[in-house]
Amino acid sequence: MTSKFLTALKPFMYIMPECAKPERKVTFREKITWTLVILIIYLVMSQIPLYGVPRNVGGGDPFFWMRAILASNRGTLTELGIGPIVTAGLVMQLLVGSKIIDVDMTDPDDRALFTGAQKVLALIVTIFQAMAFIFGGAYGVLDFNGIVWVMFQLSIAGLVIILMDELIQKGWGLGSGISLFIAAGVCGHILWNLFSPLTADDGMYHGVFLAFIQALLTGKSLASLVLRKAAPTAPDLIGVIGTIIAFMVVIYFESIRIEIPLTYAKYRGFRGKYPIKLLYVSVIPVILAAALFADLYLVSQLMWKRWRYAGGTRGFLVKLLGNYEDTDQGVQPVSGLTYYFTPPRGLEAVAADPFRAVMYLLIFTFFCVIFAKMWVQVAGMAPRDVAKQLIDAEMQVPGFRRNPKIVERLLERYIPTAAIIGGLFIGLLAATSDFLGALGTGTGILLAVGIIKQYATDILPKEQLSEQHPALAGFLGIM
Repeated sequence: MTSKFLTALKPFMYIMPECAKPERKVTFREKITWTLVILIIYLVMSQIPLYGVPRNVGGGDPFFWMRAILASNRGTLTELGIGPIVTAGLVMQLLVGSKIIDVDMTDPDDRALFTGAQKVLALIVTIFQAMAFIFGGAYGVLDFNGIVWVMFQLSIAGLVIILMDELIQKGWGLGSGISLFIAAGVCGHILWNLFSPLTADDGMYHGVFLAFIQALLTGKSLASLVLRKAAPTAPDLIGVIGTIIAFMVVIYFESIRIEIPLTYAKYRGFRGKYPIKLLYVSVIPVILAAALFADLYLVSQLMWKRWRYAGGTRGFLVKLLGNYEDTDQGVQPVSGLTYYFTPPRGLEAVAADPFRAVMYLLIFTFFCVIFAKMWVQVAGMAPRDVAKQLIDAEMQVPGFRRNPKIVERLLERYIPTAAIIGGLFIGLLAATSDFLGALGTGTGILLAVGIIKQYATDILPKEQLSEQHPALAGFLGIM
């Protein structure tokens, strides 16, 4: 039974631009080409400044900590990044998980309606976030023409990003646009923090690798690079160590899995395995949790700028969500929910307020676990869905009858537990990496490593296997 909420959005779905599904089998080479073209377009957009907005208006960037996560770049066409897409997905997931809307994800019509509604909602969120940035003072004081121009640019850019993500997910590219843009943004951020030739406040290069070489050549103490107190916004060696540790830990735990043996009913000699990884839901819970925190931060800061001196209910809400102070790094939270929803970056910040670090760790991991459980149900990764996929692909588990209920009970021993443990672990690792000041933020590092490894060990091999053995394409989920 389709929800009335989704049915009400149908008229808007009809007028939304749409990328058509390929009517033929898209070759592996074509998918790589389309993926690279879309990535190049996104990177070019991230370097095109918004017309009518000064490049560095407003001093520091108050949203710096979420830029890598949401693949955004301040003052450019990608100002909002993938934030609207992730936020729309988060809202729809919460509506389905809480049974406010009734959608059968195994029904192709319901799934198509759900996807269309999510796309419409993503555009609505794009417009809302654009208004929040404009009226929140992110671009200074704009006249009416300036407001119209910036709103138009952000809305069109947001729509283009939505369509590029849709193009990849409908089978023209590899993986998803969200994952692709995040990985590119985080990798670019890491390279900048390693090799930036700009001069930091301590008189050395901003890039920590160049600063390390500079210290060796000039005879300066390397101890000053361990924690760069004279340049708090510049990366330090502790951050580099934290980045390396995060990389190694994620790669190791990504390889931990339980493999369920499979046989192909039509060919008795064929044997395969269905892997259930410890990180079963990959990095999706971190993306959703980070998007939720970023949205709260955005709304809170907008309310603070408008009603910071207000009393009554509005004043109470402002104080509850967050109070801020103007710093060299922009407006930063000093109390309220947003203070505990943003990570203290670096060991000095953790030592200055350990209670904040503990609260952030607990809150972030809690939401990661919740989103992991919900994502399993929404994304078709639950035991029932996987059992149906196996039966439809004419696969069976040796020693068990080819019955969906029997296979489902077998999978229920592993999948729910893997989802919870994976969400917990990935939340703890992301928060801990942030505490160490990892380059690209701890969450960003975690996302980039998970996404790159997923492309290298999951998506690309599946595409190649489906091209060699077309009969397995349906089981592998390849279009």
